[in-house]
Amino acid sequence: MKLEQKTTVRLYEGDCIKGMMEHIPDSSIDIIVTSPPYNLGIKYNSYDDQKDWQEYLDWTIEWATQASRKLKDDGSLFLNIGGSLKAPLLPHVVLNLLADEHKLFHLQNSIHWIKSIALPDKKDGPERQRGHYKPINSDRFVNDCHEHIFHLTKGGDTKLDRKAIGVPYADKSNIGRWGHTGGDDLKCRGNVWFIPYKTINRRADDRPHPATFPDALVEHCIKLHGKNGSSVVMDPFLGIGHAAYAAISCGVKEFIGFEIDPVYMSAVRDELTERGNRYICGAVSPT
Repeated sequence: MKLEQKTTVRLYEGDCIKGMMEHIPDSSIDIIVTSPPYNLGIKYNSYDDQKDWQEYLDWTIEWATQASRKLKDDGSLFLNIGGSLKAPLLPHVVLNLLADEHKLFHLQNSIHWIKSIALPDKKDGPERQRGHYKPINSDRFVNDCHEHIFHLTKGGDTKLDRKAIGVPYADKSNIGRWGHTGGDDLKCRGNVWFIPYKTINRRADDRPHPATFPDALVEHCIKLHGKNGSSVVMDPFLGIGHAAYAAISCGVKEFIGFEIDPVYMSAVRDELTERGNRYICGAVSPT
């Protein structure tokens, strides 16, 4: 029997900066999980990802200022951002801009999203690559198998539910040996998360967007922040909707997503309908 959907889903087509100003009350959002364009020349359906760098940085401050205003004082912004061979310092430039120069946020946790890693099959066994990455054909650079997840908060003191994504102890004797366990067979996962993409057969059908993150990545962020049954989650750069699907899976109170591209938004609506999820559509006023 299909469970009743707990999450109210609101989708807004249009520019997220104007959309947040129009539709989102200040201090109303618990969790923002998002991955904005990186200005690295990614071929989106309509968005120009090759802006002048100063224009891109100014735009980053614009959307982040609105995100900060809409976030509650104890809220969390989980910002997924990666670099490239042409702009390896981009994540750190953006972080410095938001946390140091403009003081919109504090960096509370720096998380590494591992897309692929070499591990042994079993203890002392041969290693094999797990997960997926885009190979680099170079005699100077190694393959880039990770991206950053910056956990940004307003005061740097937001309490988290660390064991919501905890992992069992390998050595069970540690449960009784250490007082901080409280007798619980779960420990903090830490700041290195191995979350591979699911294998796809045809990119055009299975992942019709050039820069997505897995549902599981968003679920980790939502669960880590806590208060899942009563939280309001937002993604200003919804893409094809992975944050929405994760929010529904986590049973949050409300999810709000903005997407400027009508093709991607149509894909989100189609997927939600196919999954049997209800949603409410709105639009951002034309610029």
